[in-house]
Amino acid sequence: MTELPAEFTTYTRQLMGDERFERYLHSFEEEAPVSIRLNPRKPTGQPIDGEEVPWCRHAYYLKQRPNFTMDPLFHAGCYYVQEASSMFLDEIVRQLSIFNFQLSTLDMCAAPGGKSTLLRSALPEESVLYSNEPIRNRASILAENVQKWGYPNHIVTNNYPKDYRKSKLRFDIILCDVPCSGEGMFRKDEATIREWSPQNVEKCWKLQREIVADAWECLNEDGLFIYSTCTFNTKENEENIRWMLEEYDAKVLKVETKPEWNITGSLLEGFNEPVYRFIPGISRGEGLFMCVLQKTSQNSSHSSEQVVPKAGMTRSKAWNKLFQGLEYIVPSVGTNEKKASYPQVELSYPQAMAYLRHEALVLPEETPRGLVEVCFLGHPLGLAKNIGNRANNLYPKEWKIKTTYIPNEYEPILKQI
Repeated sequence: MTELPAEFTTYTRQLMGDERFERYLHSFEEEAPVSIRLNPRKPTGQPIDGEEVPWCRHAYYLKQRPNFTMDPLFHAGCYYVQEASSMFLDEIVRQLSIFNFQLSTLDMCAAPGGKSTLLRSALPEESVLYSNEPIRNRASILAENVQKWGYPNHIVTNNYPKDYRKSKLRFDIILCDVPCSGEGMFRKDEATIREWSPQNVEKCWKLQREIVADAWECLNEDGLFIYSTCTFNTKENEENIRWMLEEYDAKVLKVETKPEWNITGSLLEGFNEPVYRFIPGISRGEGLFMCVLQKTSQNSSHSSEQVVPKAGMTRSKAWNKLFQGLEYIVPSVGTNEKKASYPQVELSYPQAMAYLRHEALVLPEETPRGLVEVCFLGHPLGLAKNIGNRANNLYPKEWKIKTTYIPNEYEPILKQI
């Protein structure tokens, strides 16, 4: 049995009640569910041998955890390995933000990119999504995942929330999946248990309010603010929502759910606003908290310099103020818009894995000289420069897989039923 911190156990048992807490403890004796989300823009034509995640379109629980590293379709962005509870974001967007017009959207704390790629898939076609990550190495991982996912109008930035506040950019939807104490990840990642302390909880809720204060100023009137953590305690969850309702002109919006999803509501006495808490052992996923607020009026001063991001927008004055870090205008990779750019060459499974290890390739004699797009099962992996006797590998070195073991045959993860 996993040993949990005594102070966490005492507090959380009191918070959840004995029955819920015992079910939570029992979850440590079970295998954590494995789930993936398919990329609607990169269909493989292969049905999934798994059960659908009920609150997310194109998402499935797998029967076991395969070796995703060995699947070129994973590296091509055909699917994303994502924890099922966090996919509840799709249900929120589907119910509350289905508009027939372009939306400007910000994911303030976006790495590694699971919620960002989901959000971009769920938004109307011409919408713009800024995915931001303050920590540089995490922003690089975010940029890789966004680029592989391959949607247009998806921009990755490496800035602090205060930089966005200063930029005068304004958004219709803001997602704040804020840094937290990680209590909901204890089953999945034992390192979070070692890092937990009451002191860290205190640090987290204070930091979360700083992030929210900066992000809120970037939200358009009537815009949606989605607050999310992967922890259980009320200081980082309900108490922060209550603080937002006291501090800002806002209201909490309800998301319709089904009883069989086993989502837990508010656990803070006297606070009855609709919030959504996933608890391992009760709902099928790891720990998550979400709440949706709407900005009901503008309580800060308007400025003529405010800018709403639009599709195709690049270097406006407001954008130039976001000068720190990556400033990626992330291109679409392997989408229909880009397929005609270079000749395409189909690779065998061993060739695809060699390409992903950043090794040189020998392509068929009839392959045109120059840049070509190499594919596996019709899905682009990246570029190579064919010089005749070999092809120089242009797959980014920082993305290459480091394993030396390669199976003799391809074993599809997206299996036919």
